[in-house]
Amino acid sequence: MVSVGVVGGTGYTGVELLRLLVSHPDASVVTITSRAEAGRRVDELFPNLRGYCDLSFSDPDSEALAGCDVVFFATPHNVAMHSVPALLARGTRVIDLSADFRIRDAQVWSRWYGEPHACPELLGQAVYGLPERFREQVRDAQLVACPGCYPTAIQLGFLPLLQGGLVDAQRLIANAASGVSGAGRQASVANLLSEVSDSFKAYGVAGHRHLPEIEQGLADAAGGPVAVTFVPHLVPMVRGIHATLYGTLSEQGRGVDMQSVFERYFAEEPFVDVLPAGQYPQTRAVRGSNRCQLAVTVPQDRDVVVVTAVEDNLVKGAAGQAIQNMNLMFGLAETAGLDRPALLP
Repeated sequence: MVSVGVVGGTGYTGVELLRLLVSHPDASVVTITSRAEAGRRVDELFPNLRGYCDLSFSDPDSEALAGCDVVFFATPHNVAMHSVPALLARGTRVIDLSADFRIRDAQVWSRWYGEPHACPELLGQAVYGLPERFREQVRDAQLVACPGCYPTAIQLGFLPLLQGGLVDAQRLIANAASGVSGAGRQASVANLLSEVSDSFKAYGVAGHRHLPEIEQGLADAAGGPVAVTFVPHLVPMVRGIHATLYGTLSEQGRGVDMQSVFERYFAEEPFVDVLPAGQYPQTRAVRGSNRCQLAVTVPQDRDVVVVTAVEDNLVKGAAGQAIQNMNLMFGLAETAGLDRPALLP
């Protein structure tokens, strides 16, 4: 049984992590930290966990965390990087769901996050936790940087095209929309029901923090520089991401059966579902699941390929993918605790 510590268990990602872990057959949560809620029972704050979790939140305790086999950081950026070095030194493995270790270049990270990185020496050690790309590296990792929600959907959609040299890597477009839970659980006027209901808007058009992560991952896949125009949107729903991706076909990509390319690429992936030709994914079909559904089309057989991708931003885009990585790190079945259908309706 893998002993698990969770740092930051009071946000949406934290409670989703707990929801999935409490029914995991091979993991046991032994400590959940929150300075603000220390001493309060977890199931008092989150009644959906009554009967599943009898722990109380505690102040972060380095000794208690170091005694765990693995510690998840479900915290905002700037938190994990101050605690991870000490945990690694004690032999505790870490899965960070924040952005602290996703970008390998410390200067790039600092430019987008507005401060120096606290432990840049660990950026090269961290394994990027997208199992569909780095499964074998994750197995041996001490520190895993769990991908962001937008980067997960966008990379999965573009990977077959870039690795096959089927599109122009300098002309990639990603329009993506997220539910409000992607903004976190903290109070914000912009996220009030009366502000987001019956409305749809773009944000971060001039530059979003997920862009360097997306371009880093896609450049690795392409074997050279890429240029992505990324426009995120806020959609009035709680969960879900829908990404519409556009790529200009290269000479090599013209006339290629894209459906077959995607089906072959993801044939062995337990959590990526390529829909049959003519079907298109909906966010409701992945709600609460660790699955990403994809569809690929070349409209009117012209020179642009369109990929649509959906995922639950809190599961495959965060907590579920983190557990998928834990399963790999500890030699468990990759689908353990995650093999369940989506909630419908």
